[in-house]
Amino acid sequence: MEIVVLLKQVPDTETLIQIAEDERSVETQDVKWVINPYDEFAIEEALRIKEAHGGKVTILSVGPERAVEAIRTALAMGADEGILIDDPSTEGGDALGTAKVLVQALKQMPYDLITAGQRAVDDDGYQVPAAVAALLGIPHVSMVIKEEVHEGKIVCERTIEGGTLLMEAELPALFTTQKGINEPRYASLPGIMKAKKKPLAKKKLDDLGLDPSEVGKGGAKCRVMTLSLPPERSPGKIVKGESPEAKATELVRLLREEAKVI
Repeated sequence: MEIVVLLKQVPDTETLIQIAEDERSVETQDVKWVINPYDEFAIEEALRIKEAHGGKVTILSVGPERAVEAIRTALAMGADEGILIDDPSTEGGDALGTAKVLVQALKQMPYDLITAGQRAVDDDGYQVPAAVAALLGIPHVSMVIKEEVHEGKIVCERTIEGGTLLMEAELPALFTTQKGINEPRYASLPGIMKAKKKPLAKKKLDDLGLDPSEVGKGGAKCRVMTLSLPPERSPGKIVKGESPEAKATELVRLLREEAKVI
């Protein structure tokens, strides 16, 4: 079975994010970059499917040279090969532009199953995997917490508001992983050593037959107008009093006179 994992490199969630001078992007100089956490679930699930059914796991990513580190980490976890679309012309593009790049790459490679994280923690767009599936004309199941592949089909249990939904789709198909589907494995030392010798191809838009105006900043349908940090919250208060009754009275006064919520 040919399995492709769509991977994105994102800032570590513990990194202190600073807005750049243009007020439309973040300062990247001191940022620690990692695999998107939801994509780690996708990698792990792809490896489990490979272990159960055989085949190959390929990591596919769009990003700058630094994204090689994220792909190598996935290879160290057990993936077989990686492909990085590294082209400056993709910078400033939107979710649809990224999906177009991924689709052109996918059209040049075999795939039975595509998986990705249900969202990226940097922009919370939720759009790229769905757009990839739509452009390829294949089924898409999102927010999957359990899956089974058998007889040319995939059966997925996905989360919905207030419950879960069981869905079946014929292969090839794309599904996105949700927290709870698995516990991603760590890259072992032997895996790290093996990853250095695994194939990792780098491609440009010319290799995919894409015009930069279709997928980069010039072709973006959505643009970031401005970024701003959340407003600072006022510090909390400790309600004091000689007794529980006194504390309750003081709390009510604060809610009425200061918070003005009652």
